[in-house]
Amino acid sequence: MGHVVYTRECCSRRNTGPTTTSCNGGNVTFQVGDKVIYPNHGLGIVERIEEKTILGTTCGFFHLRIVANDTTVLVPVSNIDGVGLRKAISDEEVERLFTQLSDGKIDNHQNWKGRFKDNSDKMRTGSIYDMADVLKSLTFLSKSKSLSFREKRMLDRAKELIISEISDVMREKREDVEAQVDRALEKCFVVKARSIARATARAKTVKTVKAMAAATAPRRPAARAS
Repeated sequence: MGHVVYTRECCSRRNTGPTTTSCNGGNVTFQVGDKVIYPNHGLGIVERIEEKTILGTTCGFFHLRIVANDTTVLVPVSNIDGVGLRKAISDEEVERLFTQLSDGKIDNHQNWKGRFKDNSDKMRTGSIYDMADVLKSLTFLSKSKSLSFREKRMLDRAKELIISEISDVMREKREDVEAQVDRALEKCFVVKARSIARATARAKTVKTVKAMAAATAPRRPAARAS
């Protein structure tokens, strides 16, 4: 059995009856058999829902089997919003994700500390769309400079989580999904490069026009000494 997740806020109600086959957490309802995403752990399957008594207080727990390493994690029902537990994306959302991966919009923080904090915050949300932003920005950055050990690990983690979720949702081989992700990223970088080239050309044109205007502007006659 894998590690167990507990929080101080997890237990807030007494035992009210036998274990049910579905349970609410925040605004989300999970049932046994649902495929869910546990931030920084990846895809998990709800295998059962049960109540446990801890220090005299009873609360519900989701038993998740993490697919990547076949470990079991217990997540408090009342704290799934806090840990960012969510359902896996749908087939329709996969298309939206690939559109985002190839749109050419890349966050480019020059400051390492600011960049690392922003990316870490995005990884913690558990949102696959936030992870896509991390994947784009760090992959783009890695083409021009060496990433730190922590950023390289974050990049690998973001890519792994995205590929594993798409692979499961689309029921495709991981290597095929990885190839699709790589193609989307390459398209993104081409779009980004074109955008930079256009911006550079516009700036050069504006500079040239200003220089020409300054050169052709009528000169004021020099003031005569009285």
